[in-house]
Amino acid sequence: MEDKKHVAIIGGGIAGMESAGILVKFGYKVTVIEKTDKTGGKLRNWSYLFPDFADPNILVDDINNKATLANVNIIYNTEISHIKKQNGRFELSDIKDVKIFSDAVVIASGFKLFDASLKEEYGYGIFDNVITSVDLERIIKAKKVLSTIDNKIPQRVAIIHCVGSRDAKVGNTYCSKVCCITAIKQAIEINKMIPECEVFCFYMDLRLYGSHFDSLYLSAQQQHNIQFIRGRLSEVSEKQDNSLQIKAEDTLSGRPLRMKVDMVVLMVGMEPELSNNNLITDNTVQLDENGFFKSKNIHDHRSCTTHNGIFAAGACLCPMSVSETLENARSVVFEVNDYFEKQKT
Repeated sequence: MEDKKHVAIIGGGIAGMESAGILVKFGYKVTVIEKTDKTGGKLRNWSYLFPDFADPNILVDDINNKATLANVNIIYNTEISHIKKQNGRFELSDIKDVKIFSDAVVIASGFKLFDASLKEEYGYGIFDNVITSVDLERIIKAKKVLSTIDNKIPQRVAIIHCVGSRDAKVGNTYCSKVCCITAIKQAIEINKMIPECEVFCFYMDLRLYGSHFDSLYLSAQQQHNIQFIRGRLSEVSEKQDNSLQIKAEDTLSGRPLRMKVDMVVLMVGMEPELSNNNLITDNTVQLDENGFFKSKNIHDHRSCTTHNGIFAAGACLCPMSVSETLENARSVVFEVNDYFEKQKT
């Protein structure tokens, strides 16, 4: 009997774990290499999913259970730094020179979040009442009530879209795709938490890609009194009482706008992982102009990289929602299977 082909998957987030469980069902031996001590990735830090406010832990546990039942081998606390092909197989090594050999590789390294402190004019890391969407998500997940540095319940909160996305000044000209809907979800959560609080969303333009996203946007306005302002933020400053003054341009009227708020929430976008640069050094895998993995063909070989036998899944290809990530993770299985089938002919 022919030995099972071995697939190494870099990253134990939802993309890596979903593809791992299915690859085993296709008859392959699978090893997932995860750099932390647990699988599930950033989704473990979310309070609710959009647009249905489902519990992300249920989804993560379901994906992990499928992989467990499939006997997927998982190596924890190991970060792959190099991939090279040697004697017909792929050699994966980490910084401690641990080596893993496989017949194919799936990179599912995910994304990192934009560092909001790089936008100094927004005051993150300078003013205590300026937080990010990640900070707010932690508060909601912990079932705490949002409060200012003075432990006061905020009466006005401004949510700023596109922080670190569609911004040539920071080098990210692409859309992170999920910031608008995340802002809407979090605005609704603030309203549920503090019904008397006024919540303002400052957006460049609303990009609501998914099914039912527009319905959630309408619900935010009609049922939760969220106010949407098409405006570009220029500066946040702090007043003596620790409240914040924001300066923006109302891009519909073309007029400057000033507003006093108690808190500012910055919707930070997705960026490619810095480790991507290491993973391309010993092979012909390429990155696109934004630093994500470049596809062999974005139309019919989305998950194939520019190196035969090395594939990519999930948000390491481009910003994706949870549902898109899972769909892409499933599709990479067919690409890997096709790669092995062609070797038989």
